[in-house]
Amino acid sequence: MLILDALLQTSPNYYGRRRKGNMSAILEFWQNLPSKMDPVVFELGSFRLQYYGLMYILAFLTTYTLALYRCKTESRFKAYTSAFHQDIMTAAFIGVLLGGRLGYVLFYNFAYYIQQPLEIILPFRFNPFRFVGLSGMSYHGGLIGVFIATAIFCKKRKISFWEMADLYGPIIPLGYAFGRLGNFINGELYGRVTSSALGMYFPSAPALSLRHPSQLYEMLAEGIIAFIIMWSLRKRKFPLGFMAGGYLIVYGCLRFFVEFFREPDAHLGFVLPPFSMGQLLCMAMIAIGLFLCFSRFQKQKQLN
Repeated sequence: MLILDALLQTSPNYYGRRRKGNMSAILEFWQNLPSKMDPVVFELGSFRLQYYGLMYILAFLTTYTLALYRCKTESRFKAYTSAFHQDIMTAAFIGVLLGGRLGYVLFYNFAYYIQQPLEIILPFRFNPFRFVGLSGMSYHGGLIGVFIATAIFCKKRKISFWEMADLYGPIIPLGYAFGRLGNFINGELYGRVTSSALGMYFPSAPALSLRHPSQLYEMLAEGIIAFIIMWSLRKRKFPLGFMAGGYLIVYGCLRFFVEFFREPDAHLGFVLPPFSMGQLLCMAMIAIGLFLCFSRFQKQKQLN
């Protein structure tokens, strides 16, 4: 065998075949990665900690840490303490949960939930009866929930909502990246069928076909790239509250593009071909962002 191996290695095509074999193994691993991942971190009796829930925790810890960093390094935010950030992020977390759930009901499955209203708040399906958890959350609904919860919080504390938008606007995208990673580990919100080498087999997909790992695209675009853009703008001299509109525009544009790789919801399909519901909501998001930016500039002119 040693002699045979030595003779093979003298062949001019040996290393080429070896590299090709290694690449094939890597490609096979990549394409089948979703089926190798377990969404459960650990189980203790009936309690299960899933990566998706862990990602929510990491997202809020990241946002909290960066908010504290900004308060320590930027003079305009130095008055805000760690206790203050804990309070406002608690309010925002409640807004995310309520807004995300109600947004999914209104934007993505209203016809169903209007007939089964108890399933909006209860983790059960009644026909047939089974435990399913509160499946179905909308990012756009969660964002609306955060805006409302933060506005109420700021009004009660008698602080500027727009200043909070400037503080948190550049931070939020990085936390959002964890959510998309959680979607990927869960094998949900997968992409459209593709012949690209980037494609993966998702066990929960309706057919065994290569699909875009759109969750990873979204993690990169809406999370990391959006964070880099917003973070680089944080010290620029924009009008008070500009970051609220800036975030809506940056995220909306990036999400709109990535949606072309994501599989639309099966019960909705393309709402306005060739656009999905997510893209229509992103159009609205961009329009609102442009309006906010314009109005903040106009407000600054009036003050000057």
